[in-house]
Amino acid sequence: MKHLLKMLDLSTEEIIEILDLADQLKYELKHGIPHLHLKGKSLGMIFQKASTRTRVSFETGMYQLGGHPLFLSADDLQIGRGEPVQDTARVLSRYLDGIMIRTFEQKEVED
Repeated sequence: MKHLLKMLDLSTEEIIEILDLADQLKYELKHGIPHLHLKGKSLGMIFQKASTRTRVSFETGMYQLGGHPLFLSADDLQIGRGEPVQDTARVLSRYLDGIMIRTFEQKEVED
């Protein structure tokens, strides 16, 4: 999967596969079975809109899967101060394996 912009982009089968994988990973975590599926991978987490639960869930998930989360607040970026979100995403995509964004508008995600 290259992009996941909204749940409507997924088929019923893909949603079931994701839920099955989540169930398997929870089982493995509970039973001490390591699952470093994201070992060596990095996730840029852009937060234009603060959210404790979203940040903690993504950071914890990345750590549990062996990856490295990188928190980027609105103060860390030039988005909204002369740099379009598209330019930021394009540059970050050269350095990161994945990017997530918590923003005010779905349109920014799609752009």
